[in-house]
Amino acid sequence: MRRTYISAIVIAILASLWLASGQLRDKPPEPPINIATQNRVTEMINEERPLTSVRVSLIHASEQIRYATIRGRTQNKRTVVVRAQVGGTLVERPVERGDRVEQDQMLCRISMDDRDVAHAEAKAKLSQARMEYEGILQLSKEGLQSEIVIARARTGLAAAEASVRRSGLELSRLDITAPFAGVIEEVQLEPGDYVTPGTACATLVDLDPMLLVGGIPEREFGNVRTGAMARGVVSNGVAVNGPVTFVGKTADEDTRTYGIEVQIPNADYSIPSGVSVQIDIPVETVMAQRISPALLTLDDEGRMGVRTIDKRNIVYFHTVEIVGDADGAIWVTGLPDISTVITVGQEFVVPGEEVNPVFSTAY
Repeated sequence: MRRTYISAIVIAILASLWLASGQLRDKPPEPPINIATQNRVTEMINEERPLTSVRVSLIHASEQIRYATIRGRTQNKRTVVVRAQVGGTLVERPVERGDRVEQDQMLCRISMDDRDVAHAEAKAKLSQARMEYEGILQLSKEGLQSEIVIARARTGLAAAEASVRRSGLELSRLDITAPFAGVIEEVQLEPGDYVTPGTACATLVDLDPMLLVGGIPEREFGNVRTGAMARGVVSNGVAVNGPVTFVGKTADEDTRTYGIEVQIPNADYSIPSGVSVQIDIPVETVMAQRISPALLTLDDEGRMGVRTIDKRNIVYFHTVEIVGDADGAIWVTGLPDISTVITVGQEFVVPGEEVNPVFSTAY
């Protein structure tokens, strides 16, 4: 190598002398050194430069789930305004805002007024109509009653039965009850208020299960399936998991996204409705490698990637895509299934350069 270096210097000196001698002439000489000669000089000088040493590790790809990450919010599954079905004065409302109630628990009670009397009267009339109908049937067996009389008695009995059911239904509607277990969000009546059919008593919110709602980009629409187990992180840091229960079929005109719902358990009501949440939805299984985020670098076009070497110790740049993270590392796709990754010194080498690799088992 020393002899090659001396040869390069000699050629450079001779070239300089030739150029200098040309300046003494009246006519400029032709260029004495062509491009091929210049390249040869450069090669001989570069041959004297030692190869850059880099630390490398051999990594293998494994199957990983790729998630589509979207921003969404929590949303309670049901909100119902419980209303009165009969009129009267509100005599009792044992619940307040924020109370947890069970299914069929009483929320409001309307005054009895004369409904119990009307129900007793209806039952008495039913008893009378039944006796009359049975007596007419007995006489008809002896041929002493016409079919018209029998039909009239049967109609009277049916009307009496309907009256008893109607008055009994009014009695059962005096207590306005919760249609499902939940939390009282609002109360609209106070004891002493006069109630008409349709008047709101209380607003009941169902918080268990809770829904995570958001919009999936159209490029991922075909990869999302109902039943897939998604995961989420609520704004307060709580991690949750649950199945995808709904995927919309119509895109939002403004965002071009498709609505999705993920159902999660919320038995203790610790997750409120309407807070921000990050939702990770599984979309496909890919081959990926686990690397340190410090290995990521950018090429001249600003693309994110990782530098590797081949069997000849030549540097290559591979653009990668991050598909997940865990325990301070990231999972990326875009590398060969078996890759020799430069873990130390990648910022000092460029693609196409030959390097001196030092293998390591950790990075």
